[in-house]
Amino acid sequence: MNYPDFIDATRDQSRALFKTIPDTMKGFGALSNAAKESPAIGVKEKEFVALGIAVAVRCEPCIAFHVEALMKAGATREELGDVLAMCIQMGGGPAVMYAGKALECWDQLTAA
Repeated sequence: MNYPDFIDATRDQSRALFKTIPDTMKGFGALSNAAKESPAIGVKEKEFVALGIAVAVRCEPCIAFHVEALMKAGATREELGDVLAMCIQMGGGPAVMYAGKALECWDQLTAA
């Protein structure tokens, strides 16, 4: 999979959804912003939580978006590895498969 292209295509799908159901997408955007703006923990930590959930529920588009957000938030590959280890510990074999996708996404985005 080419993750930079995958992210672009997924963004295009989201834009199409926004045109079709703007109120719903605005509401989801407001929810997302409100969750990220709470000051109790930082954005990077919140993105690690989101990535863990994305791996657990096996949402590849979510994995790609949250890996990209983690990079923007200043996360390191080593931190990513630690979080993926916890995902695997909690999720077993299926988490291994999707943790590999998250690492591949990181490596592709770093190279891009």
